[in-house]
Amino acid sequence: MSFRREKNIPAGGPDGGDGGKGGSVIMRVNAAKNTLLDFRFRHNFIAQNGTNGGSNNRTGKSAPDLIIEVPPGTIVRSADTNELIADLLEDGAEIVLAEGGKGGIGNSKFANSVRQAPRFSTSGKTGQELRVNLELKLIADVALIGFPNAGKSTLLSVISAAKPKIADYPFTTLEPVLGVVAKDDFRFVVADIPGLISGAAEGAGMGHDFLRHIERTRILLHLVDASGQEGRDPYSDFQVINQELLRYKEELAERPQWVLLNKTDITPEVELKNLQEKIEQEGYKVYLISAATKDGVDKLVNDLAAEVQALPPSLPYDESELRRKYSFTDEEKFTIKRQGEKLAVEGAWIRELLQSTNFSDYESRRHFQRQIDAAGLEKALLAVGMKAGDTVLLDGSEFEFDEDEDDES
Repeated sequence: MSFRREKNIPAGGPDGGDGGKGGSVIMRVNAAKNTLLDFRFRHNFIAQNGTNGGSNNRTGKSAPDLIIEVPPGTIVRSADTNELIADLLEDGAEIVLAEGGKGGIGNSKFANSVRQAPRFSTSGKTGQELRVNLELKLIADVALIGFPNAGKSTLLSVISAAKPKIADYPFTTLEPVLGVVAKDDFRFVVADIPGLISGAAEGAGMGHDFLRHIERTRILLHLVDASGQEGRDPYSDFQVINQELLRYKEELAERPQWVLLNKTDITPEVELKNLQEKIEQEGYKVYLISAATKDGVDKLVNDLAAEVQALPPSLPYDESELRRKYSFTDEEKFTIKRQGEKLAVEGAWIRELLQSTNFSDYESRRHFQRQIDAAGLEKALLAVGMKAGDTVLLDGSEFEFDEDEDDES
């Protein structure tokens, strides 16, 4: 609230400017990122407030938006309802998670032919708040799956420029690794999904953390250690992994799947042939390879490139769910609760209205009462038993209720 006061201008009039808009919180995809590690220790993101308006009708500066960068494939859900808010796939895609509040209105905007010197302004509006859960599902064309030490990391290092950690012990790979495979002018992305184990669908080991990354891929490459050198039965391993896919999500079990019998260089030919026949009888396409010696790898890459180009991209949700548009639920302007023998009115709206009211000014009180009536607060108080002369708490401040007066409450 401000009035123009200059020499030789005795009636300068109101000149209070409006406040600036608060910044919004925006989530944007950055293709250079590939993990959600930034959110491990930081959970709260708050955009800045706009600055206050000034005299001489100066509008306050609006605050910049707060940009939160996430990797492609990030799914955003409401933490309260689990409702899908966004599925951010493409580089640069963004969504406004919470809109900034509007700036307050200066007293110059309330001047008219009757009210020529308004001595009140309004405070800024509270911005939106939202609690969300983030989940990352890698965007890849091909997923390498199988038990630990099946040779997935070795194969990825052979067919792409990726450099996954390779060692002869279980769970060498602790997070999915992406590699780009080039075949002539065509390139496709292969994800090395860390070793699954029995019970992964129920979260055993890091089952859920790994399995969700398979959901976007077009085709599964199921690596089986045909040598059995880890002391496990190769065919049993093959069945266990497929059972985990089925238990986690039935659609994954129906995804195109090729079986790669790895480590052929150290597997007896008879055992290899028997294993191949058993798996082919179940309808799977089988390749015999050795990632270590690169035997059979060139043919695999050639066939895989042709297959990936022919397959449609896999979507994580059906079209009806993707079409849904998340919208903020409008909060109630106020809530009425009983505190001892008194009724209490609470909420951002009543708090902002009180902050905006100059109770020593008649016009400001009239504006206050009109806002109360328009919001239906007086009727709501009468409906819960409020009577003239009773004390009501408005955001903690005591007021005497009088339904007969139109300029005070």
